[in-house]
Amino acid sequence: MSLRQTLSQQTAAARAGFSASTGSRLDADPDLPSQKSRPRGRRRPDPLATIWEAEIVPMLTAMPALRPVTLFDEMRRRHPALSEGVRRTLERRIRAWQAMHGPERDVIFRQDHPPGAQGLSDFTDAKDLGVTIAGQPLAHRLYHFRLAFSGWAHVEVVLGGESFVALAGGLQNALWGLGGAPAEHRSDSLSAAFRNMNPLTAADLTARYEALCMHYGMRPTRNNRGVAHENGSIEGPHAHLKAALAQALLLRGSAAFTALDDYRRFVDEIVGRQNAAHRKAAELEQATLNPLPPMRTADFEQTLVTVTSSSAFVLGRVFYTVPSRLIGHRLRVRLYDERLECFLGGSLVLTLRRGRISPERGNRGHVIDYRHIIHSLRRKPGALLNLVYRDQLFPRTAYRRAWDRLIEAGPPRTACRVMVALLSLAHEHSCEAELATALDAILDAGELPDPAVLQRRFAPATVAVPEVVVTLPPLDSYDTLYAA
Repeated sequence: MSLRQTLSQQTAAARAGFSASTGSRLDADPDLPSQKSRPRGRRRPDPLATIWEAEIVPMLTAMPALRPVTLFDEMRRRHPALSEGVRRTLERRIRAWQAMHGPERDVIFRQDHPPGAQGLSDFTDAKDLGVTIAGQPLAHRLYHFRLAFSGWAHVEVVLGGESFVALAGGLQNALWGLGGAPAEHRSDSLSAAFRNMNPLTAADLTARYEALCMHYGMRPTRNNRGVAHENGSIEGPHAHLKAALAQALLLRGSAAFTALDDYRRFVDEIVGRQNAAHRKAAELEQATLNPLPPMRTADFEQTLVTVTSSSAFVLGRVFYTVPSRLIGHRLRVRLYDERLECFLGGSLVLTLRRGRISPERGNRGHVIDYRHIIHSLRRKPGALLNLVYRDQLFPRTAYRRAWDRLIEAGPPRTACRVMVALLSLAHEHSCEAELATALDAILDAGELPDPAVLQRRFAPATVAVPEVVVTLPPLDSYDTLYAA
């Protein structure tokens, strides 16, 4: 009304934040709605008058979880004449009804965490980062440990699922990097791991988790399953962590890494920057942490396997090849998140990359090393043709390309013999990468690899040995040196 004294009706209404029609109504009746004896009625007919009390309110009362869009679609189905523009009116009406008559909602209780009281662990899926290793997409999770008071964090790249092994390894690395242990450790990762487990397995996992926490003097706790906000001190930082990694990848210009260790160093660098921002609070909290025990506890699972006549064993639906000299022996295998350590008695005999099952292969996996079986395959090259893990036997893409071209070009018997000769050459003369490059060049030129030619190139029959002439000094020169 003050602006109206000097400005036009339309301008005064716009500057006051009113519509032109509201400005016109105020000019006609300057009294405020609160000053009137009766509230102003509707200017337009209520489009929900016939269905609100009769249909919508009973449905909301019986099923409070119904969403406004669901109710709107149902009303449109029942009453085709209902306008599409009524949706916003219905949403506002339902929101107001829920505030007055709806069910009670969960309340979030903000917590004040004293220093050294609580550390939290959780896993988060990082596939949205789009990271690739050597050109292959990296399906991985991030193990995330965080102190509730200071925000100090430790993050590790996890290639498998939310397993106890990943939790135990990541948690211990975090505690030893921190230099102490909080009084309480909270996690929901084991709750996720319990899914689809029988009661005995779940009880065993609980006992191992409690023993791990007891070793470090921590009280183990878990939030209620499906109630993520009970772990709010780490659920929220998940999003911040992945956002920081995504931004750092944009600045880097690429999410492609040549090796997994390069990506791990990248993650450590980003987390280190975040920890630097919490340095003072972390130093204050470190003084209140419990001291660490003298040594770490086990962060692996252990099992026994028998090496079959296929020079392999199956563990967790994954087929692993081993050197043939171990056929018939029982191996004690320690399972870590990334590797398997195989012991014969008390001796470590080999370390294998941990395999993962694949839905494309019927939820099975293969970890094949052609070096383990090439000596036997040379005696029986025809076995390559129908070998169940033939496609996983080839160490690089170039070898698989060579096999496909050989099968297309000639009889299978010849293809098997040539392919085995190539694998044997790569193994015996340690030229796997160089031979793969040569194979790519040959195949790109439209030719087939010739083992004899490649043998002369990478393994010449005669090696020129340089002639070394050694001139021995006279013995009396040592007496002269000693006298000096």
